[in-house]
Amino acid sequence: MDINIQTLTSIIIYLIGMGIIGYMAAKLTSNLSDYVLGGRRLTAGVAALSAGSSDMSGWLMLGLPGAVYASGMGSIWLAIGLSVGAYLNWQFVAKPFRVYTEVANDSITVPDFFENRFHDSSKILRVFSAIIILIFFTFYTSSSLVGGAILLEESFNMDYRLALWVGAGVILSYTFFGGFLAASWTDFIQGILMFLALIIIPIVAISEIGGWDATVSAVSSIDPSYLNVYTGATFVSVVSLLAWGLGYFGQPHIIVRFMGIKSTREIPKARLIGMVWMIVSLFGAIFIGFSGIAYFADSPLENSETVFIMFSQVLFNPWVAGFLLAAILSAIMSTVDSQLLVSSSALAQDFYKAIFRKEASQKEEVLVGRISVVVIAILAIFLGYDRDSKVLELVSYAWAGFGAAFGPVVILSLFWKRMTRNGALAGMITGAVTVIVWKQLSGGLFDVYELLPGFIFATIAIFIFSFVGNPPAKEVQEEFETVKLRLKE
Repeated sequence: MDINIQTLTSIIIYLIGMGIIGYMAAKLTSNLSDYVLGGRRLTAGVAALSAGSSDMSGWLMLGLPGAVYASGMGSIWLAIGLSVGAYLNWQFVAKPFRVYTEVANDSITVPDFFENRFHDSSKILRVFSAIIILIFFTFYTSSSLVGGAILLEESFNMDYRLALWVGAGVILSYTFFGGFLAASWTDFIQGILMFLALIIIPIVAISEIGGWDATVSAVSSIDPSYLNVYTGATFVSVVSLLAWGLGYFGQPHIIVRFMGIKSTREIPKARLIGMVWMIVSLFGAIFIGFSGIAYFADSPLENSETVFIMFSQVLFNPWVAGFLLAAILSAIMSTVDSQLLVSSSALAQDFYKAIFRKEASQKEEVLVGRISVVVIAILAIFLGYDRDSKVLELVSYAWAGFGAAFGPVVILSLFWKRMTRNGALAGMITGAVTVIVWKQLSGGLFDVYELLPGFIFATIAIFIFSFVGNPPAKEVQEEFETVKLRLKE
């Protein structure tokens, strides 16, 4: 039997399993709240692993190992920044966000929360936040689909553009019908598969080289600078990598898991599970790239982002390789389904119903949400048609956009009573525009990752515009106090 057939069979078995889960979730999806938030009934384990796996996407399996393979241990600063950011997000945002979204008229989307938090009858917050979601998620979704296309192309000699369509079709098949529950349940399974792959591959690879000491020695003989975490590092580059952690506070597909968890009592357990999963996974990815420098020294890889794929193919039985490659597909699927879901809810709930058809039924909204999933996926496919697209570059742009536009707004809306609607709007616009403009500049401080200046300027804008106008209405402040009391219970 041809090795590709064996590997493909393993992947097909995995995909059938995901399809069954999607079918089961569809049976429990009866209204828009179920479709976009799962009825707020996620357990700690499902919330933690679905947040982690939807966060990491294909860049964890392709982009990060590829960055380490190409430049050495200097990329470790990215893992440190992300770990700190994720912990702070779970520690300080998860619980108040879960409570506030329920108190604020049972908000089921991020734009929904912004509108209800500030009692914004003009709907301007809802519309602007939905526009930001659609712009940056199109890039984010495209990055994941590019990762999937690279996987299929490298593993099965499939045409790159055909691979884009095939990968998108697989993800659409269960996200279209099952919604949030399908995304969360499949993300849970996918998170476990990713975790195992990121442990197994570096252990086997390092063993094949001769152990850790032999691996370090081999890498050092190729280029000693690969071992130095400060090689090529400047103050600007280190700060830029650490600044990735700021992005967590504004990622809609991550913080929506906080909204969906069934009880605040589940959050400490979810935080522990999520952080263990994340730290082990990040360093597993780093060690894959690092060991790849030594293992492929005699035949360097043309595309650094294929190091995980190549290890799967050369170190393991074709059947096992299939399930390891499915881990990459898992990372991609778990992110794309969440991104499509948040984007579709923005179109269905925040545009269609809020502006065009206020009388739309729940059934109609779900239908619009499902159609939106298809439309957004098609746009992302065409954006990813460039074969030379780098997964990490596409992710970094979208990550910065959300982190700067939503991060300061989310944090201050939870902890600052004096914040106003105009402050929130100014923060959103300032953060998004700064990221877009800063990305086009270069040289000196302009080489700092655009998320950092975007986050800082957005925070300043929120304070300025909140103080300029009248304070929040009495009912808004009373609702803020209600949340504080509930958090003390």
